[in-house]
Amino acid sequence: MQQTIVVKIGSSSLTTADGGLNRAHISFFASELGALSASGYKVLLVTSGAVAAGYLQIGYPQRPKLLHEKQASAAVGQALLMQAYNDELARHGVVAAQILLTRYDFSNLQRVQNARDTIDELLHRNIIPIINENDVVSVGELKFGDNDTLSALVASLVKAQQLVIITDTDGLYTADPRKHADAERIARVETIDDTIRQIAGGAGSDVGTGGMRSKIIAAELATRAGVPVFVGKVETSGDTLLAVGGTGKGTYFETVRSNLSTKKQWIGFHSLPQGSVTVDAGAEQALVHSGKSLLPVGVVEVNGEFEPGDAIDVRNQAGALLGRGISNYATWQIRAVKGLSSDEVAKRIDVERLELIHRDEWLTLSQD
Repeated sequence: MQQTIVVKIGSSSLTTADGGLNRAHISFFASELGALSASGYKVLLVTSGAVAAGYLQIGYPQRPKLLHEKQASAAVGQALLMQAYNDELARHGVVAAQILLTRYDFSNLQRVQNARDTIDELLHRNIIPIINENDVVSVGELKFGDNDTLSALVASLVKAQQLVIITDTDGLYTADPRKHADAERIARVETIDDTIRQIAGGAGSDVGTGGMRSKIIAAELATRAGVPVFVGKVETSGDTLLAVGGTGKGTYFETVRSNLSTKKQWIGFHSLPQGSVTVDAGAEQALVHSGKSLLPVGVVEVNGEFEPGDAIDVRNQAGALLGRGISNYATWQIRAVKGLSSDEVAKRIDVERLELIHRDEWLTLSQD
């Protein structure tokens, strides 16, 4: 069975310091993707660079900050970006396809399934899907934040065997190697904990919006969905194959979790929660550690306004996120019966299922 690899390339790797596309870099990365494809891998590319590619063409003297200027730049730059990829990939006998996604596309289960079906067909035809956020229409709370997150969501969606995030440093270090000569590279990370998050640091270049911190967030998201991640450099011919083969110039983030079904992925990572409930210790144990459903008796607080069928977050009494699930109750119903036994619930309200969240419509997100 062919392995599916998702590769993410950021703006700083694709554009010049003054703005505009760096065709030499795109040519190089196209050759790397072509080599992966020729080696039998199914390849998807998540790319940034549309805004950076387009703003000079429009006539802006520097990268714009206003939303409508960014969207205009993306509209011009996305066409330039795809033209460059198509030209360079064609040299290696590879056909490319463009897919533009928004956070809203992932929030709708049917749209997620449609995207998955389209990607599967393209991969079956040995076509490389090139995926970017649709910056022309994405705004505010419907944005991914950065394409590191998008790459993790895509990798989980297609149940990839690996996510390769290409950056300008050769992995995660114990400290910033630019400031600390004794900083050591971390070759492998088995679990992303608070220590790893703290040493990830802040934002990186002023061309992209990523930085190591966003890559750690993406790695955490992907590994939770059962996808191992490589974060590091690809700078010479063959580096991408080395990264996929386990000897790349970077850090490997491992996972012991299995790939999730499309529905579980949607619940845990793509759905937009409409509210939350806080549960007691007994309910936390039942949900997180015993594989049980959530009953109203374990609920101590409810927040937000939602209806049956909406996704909601579940938190413990310390405020920590335990996971996400599909509610069988409306907010008012939970307020009426929280803390009550199932017998009492049945007497007070009329619901199709007594479980507030059934275990089949729940995904644990806690690392504990």
